[in-house]
Order: sequence, then structure tokens, then C-alpha cells
Amino acid sequence: MEFDEKASDALALLFENFWIVRAKDPVSYQLIREREHALKRYVSDKFGFDLIIHQHFIKLEKIPVQPRAWMGIQSFKEPMDYAIFCCGLAFTERRAVDEQFLLSDLADDIAEMYPGTLPLDWTMYAHRKALVRALKMLVELSVIKTVDGDVEQFAHNEDEDVLYEVTVYARYFMRTYPDDLFRFHSAEEILAREWERFTGDERRKRVYRRLMLSPVVYREGDTDLDFAYLRNYRNRLRDDIEAHTPFSLELYKNAAMLVLHDRKQRYTLFPDQKGVMDVILHMAERIRTDVAQYEITELGEIRLPMAEIEQLLEKLQANAGHGWSKHYREATPRLIAQEVIGTLEGWEMAYVEKETGILVLQSGFGRMYGVYPRDFRKEANS
Repeated sequence: MEFDEKASDALALLFENFWIVRAKDPVSYQLIREREHALKRYVSDKFGFDLIIHQHFIKLEKIPVQPRAWMGIQSFKEPMDYAIFCCGLAFTERRAVDEQFLLSDLADDIAEMYPGTLPLDWTMYAHRKALVRALKMLVELSVIKTVDGDVEQFAHNEDEDVLYEVTVYARYFMRTYPDDLFRFHSAEEILAREWERFTGDERRKRVYRRLMLSPVVYREGDTDLDFAYLRNYRNRLRDDIEAHTPFSLELYKNAAMLVLHDRKQRYTLFPDQKGVMDVILHMAERIRTDVAQYEITELGEIRLPMAEIEQLLEKLQANAGHGWSKHYREATPRLIAQEVIGTLEGWEMAYVEKETGILVLQSGFGRMYGVYPRDFRKEANS
């Protein structure tokens, strides 16, 4: 079967979701099954990814080249959340499918397994909230399901209980590793072992993974072999990507990215619908207009002290803030700067130097900007 538009839609579902649960989304499950063979060939050949087809779910094992903070579970606040989450997975591994259990029993088991230097104490609100976040994610991912009760009540009272049930998906959440995990000493070792199963085409798979999983792929210097591959095979890459996805490949001196000219809601895109995006786009436009006053590095980066960022945002708030959301119209420049920087770091468009505290705007930041329509202020005032 050829890779048609439905296969392209199915590919988007695989990349945008941890897995497709048949009971929750039978339409998407069936769409992928109908294009199963074409999808398996493509993701294996270009990305080196495994597509798992199960009677209850479908999962694309997405392994990044470079782990990033945004790839984590965004609702988690502390490392404790992840540790409790993993202990919860270990708890379900020892239970039969459809077996029911109480939150209190799970909490006792997790407290015994918890690897932290300080023990868990469920009388502490912060510890209970961490458990609540972990349990809500286990439910969201269909690893367990709630039978009776409300886990939010446990956050306020450690004596509250909830009845859960282990699902069939609990057996398949963890991916299969190439070796016993105890043989590895770091995440870097696990990722390095991933590439040992490929022969001769590792570079292509690295480039495809970076393009599809990251907002921007940056040139890291003259010896960056991934970026050299992008330059040498840009036409072939562009044709292949446009034939299998709705994206277009844009390649510049220091950056490469996949862009959509028509917004498709099933994709996670920059800019999104959050109010901070209005601020960021105006900030990009102002820096683009005044670019002559900035020193641009060989990698296309601009370095700005925090005080200068706050001054810039204060001016933007005065001149363009009338169209921002109420939060950003009234917030202090320092608070706006914190939220702008956090968002830019998440989208891999900027980073803060640890040694100096200077904000470094990367070349991907200059790809887009925003301005109001000519008659915007008139319409806003009418």
C-alpha cells in the first residue's frame, strides 16, 4: 500500500501521542491498523523506531537523540514525582490484570520502595501532592483506572482512600531495553546502546529523529556531522518529508526546522494559543527591527543581559501591550521576562548561560515574529 494522506494522518497520531488506546480511540486505532505496513516500513527505515501493534493499543517507541526537559511529564513538579511514578509502575507489575487495590495499600508499598535519601511521609502535604500527580498520570495513561473515590481528596487528608484497578496496559508501558538496566550507569549509556543495532544508516536516523522530535535543529559548529548531512541531502530530505507529512523543511546557515504553512490542530506547534506567545512574537519583531545594534555570533546567536530583556519588555508592554491578555498587560517586566524565558527555553529557542546569567537567543528565534494589523488599535478602541 502506498503512503497516502491517511497514512500521513496516522503518522501524526503516532508522533503526537504516547500510545493509541483502542478502547478510548477506536477510530484512530483503526486508521493506523489500515496503514500498518506502510507506517512500519517508513518509521523503521527513516527513524529506526519500532511500531508496536497490539490488540488493545498501538505505540510508536520514540527515542530521542538528545533528551530535553520538555520531553518529560509536564504536570510533574519535582524529581520526587517521577520516583513515585516509577514505584507505582513497579507496584502494578506485581498485580494481575483487573486486580483491584486501595490507594492506602499502594501508598504503603511506594513508601517502602521509594529510593530517595529521605523517606516519604504521607502526613506531609507536599508528599501527598506528589503522589496525587503521579496517580493522575497513571490514570491518564490508562495504566490504572479509578473504580471509586477521588484522589484529590487524599491531597487534603491522608486518611482518604480510593479504589483502583490494574489495566492490561500496565504490562506494556515500559519499553524493552537492549540489556539489563542494572548494567547501565547513566541515561547517556542507554541512548548510546540504542545506536548499536543500526549499521551504516545511523546518521540518517539521527537527522530524521532530530527534525521530527525537536522544534529546531541547530548547527553546533564546523564539525557538526548531523548538520552537514542536512546540507548535503537537503533536497532528498525535503522531497521525502513533504511526500509523507504536511511539513516543509527549512534550512538556514545555523538552523533547520520543519514548518507547517497551514495550521493543523493535531500537531503541537509554535506559536501555540497561550498568551505569552503574543509577547514573544512582539519581542522577536522588535529585535529583528533593531538587529543592527546587536552582536550576532558565528552560530547566529544574540546575547542579552537580563536587565536589557526587562527594559525591552517594559517598552513593548507600553507600546504593544494593549493587545495582550490582562495578565501580561498588568504583570511586571520581571515576571513577564521569567515566563518568556521559560517558554523560549522549552521551545529550544533560547537558553540562559549558567556562568553569566545572560540570555542567549538562538537563531531559530529569528524565524518568526508578529505585528498587529494596521487597523488593530482602531478596532480595539471601537
